[in-house]
Amino acid sequence: MYYAKSFPRRVSHNFSLVYTFPVKKRAPRETLRGEALIKEVNRRIRLARSYWDAHRNSACRTERDRALELYNTLTKPEKEKIPQVLRVWLRYRSEKYFNETRTPPGGGKRPGPR
Repeated sequence: MYYAKSFPRRVSHNFSLVYTFPVKKRAPRETLRGEALIKEVNRRIRLARSYWDAHRNSACRTERDRALELYNTLTKPEKEKIPQVLRVWLRYRSEKYFNETRTPPGGGKRPGPR
């Protein structure tokens, strides 16, 4: 809508309608045990997969590292409770795309045109 300079637009703000929701805080990693730890590993792997599908490689790398860190704290029977699809995805991405032989993020950029 066009407003002339001589007629200033009046905007009324009703700040009483602004809602804030408390942030759900996650338990620190040290306190997670058993089923809670398995759920957190599953959640992190799924989150990393969603970042991967959305081509958010940096976020994927961060979440994958966190998931792998938690995954390595699991015992063998607990690791078997992680769905195989998630275990395979985590291992495949770790070996193929994020291993030490890969160029680190931002380090392999070519110089621009001269």
